[in-house]
Amino acid sequence: MTNTSLSLEHLVRKSSLTENAPLLIMMHGYGSDENDLFSFATELPEELFIISVKAPYPMEPYGNAWYAINFDAEKGKWNDIEQASQSRDLIAKFIDEAVATYPVNKDNVSLLGFSQGSILSYGVALTYPEKVKNIVALSGYLVHDIFPEDIESKDYSNLDFYCSHGSVDQVISIDWARQTQPFLNQLNIKNQYSEFPVGHGVAPQNFFEFKEWLSSRMM
Repeated sequence: MTNTSLSLEHLVRKSSLTENAPLLIMMHGYGSDENDLFSFATELPEELFIISVKAPYPMEPYGNAWYAINFDAEKGKWNDIEQASQSRDLIAKFIDEAVATYPVNKDNVSLLGFSQGSILSYGVALTYPEKVKNIVALSGYLVHDIFPEDIESKDYSNLDFYCSHGSVDQVISIDWARQTQPFLNQLNIKNQYSEFPVGHGVAPQNFFEFKEWLSSRMM
């Protein structure tokens, strides 16, 4: 069921717990919508309270984006950083709304993003580390323009990342993705990085690995 009462439209799968449930917020990729990642929900632990959000910018003829991409720009893709920053802040606001609205544990919030949603999940976690705990970043990369200027002095000790990428991804280069782990290591952030022999998508073994990773960190 789609809920429109909070600042972002979203779908909900309730937890088997009636209070203090671990919360998982899903963020889809460019040109998709809230139904995309929500297909994972039935396969994930029943204790999780799952919210799949819809990005704020509608596209033609269908789908949504977290920010515009100009594919004709020089040096490949050009991101609308102003829109990306606004979406980052909107997700942070949405987290506050969700923990105030639903029977979830504000200290156990996980993000799961794919592609553009993954890029935003890095931005949210590194800018608002106090709001989240675990981050599953699928097929994304680091966009430093949406990170805080005081990144070196922030406390990231509570964060834990699972990052994965397809080794033959034709949309986001594997070389971009491979910059993730050294960057997180430099900030002393707990992380796991995996590659799978697929394109821009989630292989079954990738799904099982992050499901296992998430399950072990729920409580």
